[in-house]
Order: sequence, then structure tokens, then C-alpha cells
Amino acid sequence: MADRRVTQTGKDDDGDITRLCNPGEDWSPRSKAGAILDIEDKTHSYHVEEAGYKSTIYVVEVGGVKHLKTYADETSKNNLDNLEDC
Repeated sequence: MADRRVTQTGKDDDGDITRLCNPGEDWSPRSKAGAILDIEDKTHSYHVEEAGYKSTIYVVEVGGVKHLKTYADETSKNNLDNLEDC
């Protein structure tokens, strides 16, 4: 299992995460659905590392819809919503 660093995210018009990216990596971009499968199947893990903090990306289900999220910590710079667009 590879731990993949995410540096950018794709978002739809509502701001929902649609893909995870790290330019130059052979897996990038990875669709939201593909990343969810990777995480749930334990094929790969994903994380954001910004401002000296590393935050693991996990799957949460809200109203029957699965989303990608990061754990809250000391900075908001590693939140998926705050990453540069890809």
C-alpha cells in the first residue's frame, strides 16, 4: 500500500471534491470515486501535508453519499477545500 501525498484538489461548482492531485505523480489525478475505493479497500492511503502538519484523508458518508475529508488539526491549510485547484 502506498501513502499518496495530495497537493491539489479538483472541485465542482458546489465546492465538492471531485479528484485528488499531485502533479508529476503517475497516479494523479485520481477521481473521488477511485480514491474512495483505494481507501476503503486499503489499496492506498492519501494525506495532505501543509504548514508542517500531516493530515490523513478519510471517507465519511453523509445522507448516503460518500465524501473525502481530512482530520481537523492546528491549521486549516491542509483542509482539502483549501488546496489549490487541479
